[in-house]
Amino acid sequence: MIGNAFLRHAKPVTSLAADYVIVGAGSAGCVLADRLSADGRHSVLLLEAGPRDTYPWIHIPIGYAKTMFDARVNWCFYTEPEPGMNGRRIYWPRGKTLGGSSSINGLISIRGQREDYDHWAEAGNNGWSYADVLPYFKRLERAVDGDPAYHGFAGPMWRSPIGRKHELIEAVIAAGNELDIPRNDDFDGAVQEGVGYYHLSTRNGWRCSTAVAYLKPARHRRNLRIATGLRVARVIFDGRRAAGVVCRGHSGDVAVSAGREVLLCAGALQTPQLLQLSGVGPAALLNAFGIPIVHELAGVGENLQDHLQARVIFECTRPITTNDDLRSWWRTLKIGLDYAFTRGGPMAVGINQGGIFARVEPQAATPDVQFHVATLSSDMAGSPTHPFSGFTLSVCQLRPESRGFVRIKSADPLAAPAMQPNYLSTARDRRMLVAGIRLARRLAATKALSPYVKREHRPGPTAASDEELLEFAKSTGGTIFHPSGTCKMGRDSHAVVDPKLRVHGLEDLRVVDCSVMPTLVSGNTNVPVIMIAEKAADLILADAAQSA
Repeated sequence: MIGNAFLRHAKPVTSLAADYVIVGAGSAGCVLADRLSADGRHSVLLLEAGPRDTYPWIHIPIGYAKTMFDARVNWCFYTEPEPGMNGRRIYWPRGKTLGGSSSINGLISIRGQREDYDHWAEAGNNGWSYADVLPYFKRLERAVDGDPAYHGFAGPMWRSPIGRKHELIEAVIAAGNELDIPRNDDFDGAVQEGVGYYHLSTRNGWRCSTAVAYLKPARHRRNLRIATGLRVARVIFDGRRAAGVVCRGHSGDVAVSAGREVLLCAGALQTPQLLQLSGVGPAALLNAFGIPIVHELAGVGENLQDHLQARVIFECTRPITTNDDLRSWWRTLKIGLDYAFTRGGPMAVGINQGGIFARVEPQAATPDVQFHVATLSSDMAGSPTHPFSGFTLSVCQLRPESRGFVRIKSADPLAAPAMQPNYLSTARDRRMLVAGIRLARRLAATKALSPYVKREHRPGPTAASDEELLEFAKSTGGTIFHPSGTCKMGRDSHAVVDPKLRVHGLEDLRVVDCSVMPTLVSGNTNVPVIMIAEKAADLILADAAQSA
């Protein structure tokens, strides 16, 4: 047994050991720490570079705006200058605390389409079809409502409806109906297409991160240790076997040995970086920085995908938006008191309340764009609200064709890697985003929604042609926070892991995070990552039982 206390980074330890060493206590790492330690037979060490999740704004849904730029709990990454975005560097927040990005995200609980997972299986990833993964989605979920054929009601991750209807969201729903987009009260049910309210990863008005849902109940187990403030610098190999990791803390380096496996859960940006620093990746890249090659894998860091959002913003004719609440001291006090006494109101729902999954290409068989509908407006997610009554229809293409990469820029493990998503690098991606913006405008022009539209703030009425709308997207667009795919699962020459998430050509090393997605799911990525970790835990324990 390895003890149940949190290991503080200031503690002068020089070595640690466990059966399973988990790198990253984020959306996936917390799940693995719980599931792998549950039966008490295996020792588990969970390593996190950031602090514990004690910052109060993590746990209040509207605190999303507070943590968006807070370097204490956020890596605050920027991409390389993006050619398709007029050379801008795009801000990419990533969680740096227990719970990872599930502690700072927008709280939306979405799985994506069944076709996403069937596509994974058709690409050679046996065991990852929708029929295969649905039981894991149900296992992780504690739904408050929904069809039992699609939902679970006893899992650790709460999936709660938004308790109060909002006048603006109701108008958007009616607008969608005018355009033949049906009302949908469950985007994770039989069909995804439609317009309605999102469900959130909240419990009684509090954020339900994986640290809260999985790690908090497990943290007192004697066979689980949680180490914060330790940044993993590289994987240690004994030949082709992953034998452990080296971490950097405030008191120096810490060597960690893994009796069974090293499990990389650092996310789509830092997992490929860590592999490259450890000598696993494209040979030319490793040679450029003098890193000895342990195993050449050309796909490490490639296949980067992300959802790019264009935020169409309207001034509202009525003072019913969150902008109005925050401009008035007494209305701000009112929403604070509302949350304090009822756990309701704007503080309990974060930013985006409404959602739309729709088709903009005539030949599309399933929704190809997603809207996040906010009863507020700002220049970018998490930034200060505008000094007018405003609301936002933010649109993204669900299945982008553009592909980018993550590559180290030095052998220094503390230096951020180069992140290059190559947004809008294909004609279809450019066409789809413009079509999504035009759909936002059609919604605003409906009988149901037009009474709420004073004017279009941006892109504004002067942007009329496809070229002008595309220029608006290039000048103002940003991530919707879903980088994925950089250690893709598959069997081709650029695949990094197999369907059991084992790194090709190496032993006792797996990747369990968003980077294993061969293609991006059609929706927000947090719940799919939790599903991946649930399934990975079963795969790992099955292999352990077989080798016993």
